[in-house]
Amino acid sequence: MAGHIPLSYVGKSSGKKSAEEPLAIRVLLISVALSFLFLFLLLPLLAIFIKAFEQGMGLYIASITDPDALSAIKLTLLVVVLTVPLNALFGIAAAWAITKFDFKGKSILITIIDLPFAISPVIAGLVFVLLFSSHGLFGDFLFEHDIKILFAVPGIVLATLFVTFPFVARELIPLMQSQGSAEEEASLTLGANGWKTFWLVTLPNIKWGLLYGVILCNARAVGEFGAVSVVSGHIRGLTNTMPLHIEILYNEYQFSAAFAVASLMSILAIVTLILKNIVEWKAGEHG
Repeated sequence: MAGHIPLSYVGKSSGKKSAEEPLAIRVLLISVALSFLFLFLLLPLLAIFIKAFEQGMGLYIASITDPDALSAIKLTLLVVVLTVPLNALFGIAAAWAITKFDFKGKSILITIIDLPFAISPVIAGLVFVLLFSSHGLFGDFLFEHDIKILFAVPGIVLATLFVTFPFVARELIPLMQSQGSAEEEASLTLGANGWKTFWLVTLPNIKWGLLYGVILCNARAVGEFGAVSVVSGHIRGLTNTMPLHIEILYNEYQFSAAFAVASLMSILAIVTLILKNIVEWKAGEHG
């Protein structure tokens, strides 16, 4: 037939080109990825440490041991200690309910869990202001009982809880869905109660996903700025977390001090990344 090109000819004429093009594309994509990684991640990270030590080790140590800085570090760690375990418990309970039981409103529950992903942290903070301020929904009750939520640690913990609670649940739900419930059913059939089944069957199966979610939740809690900024009041030595303390130092043109505290947060981020990769590797090893 006129115009027909034999397939053998096509293979011979284009085989070398088709073999070369994927290699060229791979090199191009890897080069672009590495360039972006260097320009937008490694270079800014390096700049933080250079700026932090710009005026010497003495100023660096003084900046991170300043009473306000130490207070911000302690408050950040306190918020993490309070929010991460609570989110882990909520995540396990939510994932268990969603994956092991059928009930009306399951899709609504999943939507509510995802809500903090869709709402700006600043808006989340404003919601707590509407609830707990002196003119808010619970303002009169809180005033009468001398309970402080806003501009105090409870408000910071609540705001951080709100923005971080999806992380553990969202890691566990697909994992538990993929595993099914056959092992739990077998355990119950053999006479184990629900609590024993959870500890001996469910928890070992989800431990790497749980650790991964906890690590992500921890990273988000440490770096949360928007919601905490709204509810904290920016009180030095009392309600400033590390991100808020960095902002204040930067606005006061104390750049070296600001970058010194920022370097501590960067170190925490690097440690979190290392732990995340270890968990991913361990999870991969255990299939």
